[in-house]
Amino acid sequence: MENNKPIGIFDSGIGGTSIWAAIHQLLPNEKTIYLADSKNAPYGQKSKAEIVALSIKNTEFLLKMDCKLIVVACNTATTNAIQELREKYSIPFIGIEPAIKPAATNSKTQTIGILATQGTLNSELFNKTTEMYRDTKIIEQVGHGLVQLIESGNIDSPEMTQLLHSYLEPMIEANIDYLVLGCSHYPYLIPQIKKILPEHIQIIDSGEAVAKQTQNVLKDKVGFSTNEKNEPVFYTNSNPKVLSEILGNKYEIIEKNF
Repeated sequence: MENNKPIGIFDSGIGGTSIWAAIHQLLPNEKTIYLADSKNAPYGQKSKAEIVALSIKNTEFLLKMDCKLIVVACNTATTNAIQELREKYSIPFIGIEPAIKPAATNSKTQTIGILATQGTLNSELFNKTTEMYRDTKIIEQVGHGLVQLIESGNIDSPEMTQLLHSYLEPMIEANIDYLVLGCSHYPYLIPQIKKILPEHIQIIDSGEAVAKQTQNVLKDKVGFSTNEKNEPVFYTNSNPKVLSEILGNKYEIIEKNF
């Protein structure tokens, strides 16, 4: 199938660019439109009703751009709103959930850690997933303050280092051998996290899995682009400088109120 319409991707801010990067690497011929709702970040502290409303707003924006499918590159929005989005719209949606399955399945210590937002850890979808792995001890930790520091461009700050130590050290003491990153912002913290974790603890994020699922949906339902090169488009409603820096200052960032 051929379909030259763009793929839409949205997140509560700049974190979903980690998902965008995986999609762009696997599917370089696809045009992508990325929407950073940084003005409303973080979603993790909002109510389910607020998250659903913001997700609908973002979806409407991307539908006006004639997107052929939408990737919800936000764990909190996926776990709280993707069911409502799928019921409301006919376009395919791809979500992102904490990768509990590979961690729980492969854990030798039967103990894994999950660093995520409050909104993800409190969601019905997350709790249903963890119920499937009752034999594995799951250490849950809310990453209070991490998204705000990332969104403000303070990834390498002393405050970030201090927070990560306070969140990860109890997990190390509990003998985890896998750390699941349950927020699309958190892959940008991997260099810092690796300095804290012992080498045997593996870090799992969802970028590659989401990119492969996007490829599958294009193949089975939507169709691939036949264009050889498509420049990605990035929109943000706050702080374009931070978004530009995290993308290596390679792309134009369009600031727009939405």
